[in-house]
Amino acid sequence: MPTQTDVAHWRMGGITVSAVEDYLYAMLPPRDEVLAEMEAEAATNKIPIVGPAVGRIFHQLAVISGAKTVFEMGSAIGYSTIWWARAIGDGGKVIYTDGDPKNAQRARGYFDRAGVSNRISVKTGDALELLSEQKQEFDIIFNDVDKDDYPRVLRLAGPRLRKGGLFITDNVLWSGRVAEENPADSRTKAILEFNRLLYNSPDFYTTILPVRDGVAVAVKK
Repeated sequence: MPTQTDVAHWRMGGITVSAVEDYLYAMLPPRDEVLAEMEAEAATNKIPIVGPAVGRIFHQLAVISGAKTVFEMGSAIGYSTIWWARAIGDGGKVIYTDGDPKNAQRARGYFDRAGVSNRISVKTGDALELLSEQKQEFDIIFNDVDKDDYPRVLRLAGPRLRKGGLFITDNVLWSGRVAEENPADSRTKAILEFNRLLYNSPDFYTTILPVRDGVAVAVKK
């Protein structure tokens, strides 16, 4: 069974004092065999996942809000998908999206082993296009796509989220690069624009949690 190590791969750096982050990760209970294997695979192959500290936040937010429908944008091997699926319980549905069919195939295997396949709908393709096709309102929309697309996601998410629903976005502090003066990188600029638009939006009440790489939690008014 894989060991639950290499947490530094998920931290990305630049947000929390390292000693405090060491403490936070040390406090986490062990994950089950499936999540532990996914964490090991992500560390070995540099696959982007949110990691266990953020995964627990997702679980709590879903439970607190009573969420039953989740649209996930950018799911990779399905690590965060499993956290959502377990939180929403029987009768809930998570829509997994990823542009790589190999990721989707790998994710299906993990979903089967985790016992949550019946709660997950797997879709491959462009996450923004897939969201734009949705006619229903969701309880939670999770955004973890290419950073250059973040401002576009905000425009798409609002109309497809129920009142009181949660719009959750990963990597909004971008290893601290959001604090740089005059950043040249297009991804950093896109995240800065996204954060500004989200906080200034009359449709959302927003807080950024400085955990791992920064998680924005916005409640639709």
